[in-house]
Amino acid sequence: MIKQVICINWGTKYGPRFINRLYAMVARNITPPFTFTCFTDSTDGVRPEVDCQPLPEIDFVMPKNTKGKWPKARLWSARLGTLEGPVLFLDLDLVITGNLDEFFTYGGPDDVILSRNPAKPFERVGQTSVFRFPVGKLVSLQERFLADPQGVADEYRYEQRFVTRNAPGGVDLFPKAWVQHFRYQCMHTFPLNLFLTPRLPSGTKIVIFPGGVHPEHAISGGWVGREGWGLGQHLRGLGRKHKDGSRWRYLRHYMKPTAWVRDAWRE
Repeated sequence: MIKQVICINWGTKYGPRFINRLYAMVARNITPPFTFTCFTDSTDGVRPEVDCQPLPEIDFVMPKNTKGKWPKARLWSARLGTLEGPVLFLDLDLVITGNLDEFFTYGGPDDVILSRNPAKPFERVGQTSVFRFPVGKLVSLQERFLADPQGVADEYRYEQRFVTRNAPGGVDLFPKAWVQHFRYQCMHTFPLNLFLTPRLPSGTKIVIFPGGVHPEHAISGGWVGREGWGLGQHLRGLGRKHKDGSRWRYLRHYMKPTAWVRDAWRE
């Protein structure tokens, strides 16, 4: 069986440095044969091993005031480029720290399987930073979304909640240990975050970075907009105006430079 990995890129937020690093991490952590397809609006700077295909065309107005990544709805089409069968979707800003082979053998080939969402511990909702689905299985979700994009976004807020609640036949979740959320499961809680480097839990295969913190921030330490700040500089900034809101929130928004992210997130 050929393992099919896909990602999606639009605009300029991520681009080739994220695409190329993701490909390299996949190649180091998978048993061939495999394919790596990026659905993108620009191929500039993308390494030749990546199969770049045009973004699937769908006609919709992006929902406003929602945090979910609704452009992923492009992937729910009846056809997905030249691909058929199960595909494993990976967000561009994640870090691969273990072998990916089991993501393709877990469950059945017709299953929709999501990673777990630790941000919603009291709600069984998946996380679409890492999820596997058969091409065409989610076309009913796309049809419902296109009929009223803003209404669907207002009701579900996050597209992963929409997928979890409405995927035909329901969804399964990958084992908890396989996918870890960097901020929730790798960073230490305050005040330990001030002194201890973020950890990599045993058995982790993928670390996801929802919420604005990217691998580059973890590598440099500090926080978003304060990259490379040491603890002293962080504490001195407590009395200044900042965009974090409360001082409590500001204090929690700090991490030490994380070498294991640097070692993994590379070409």
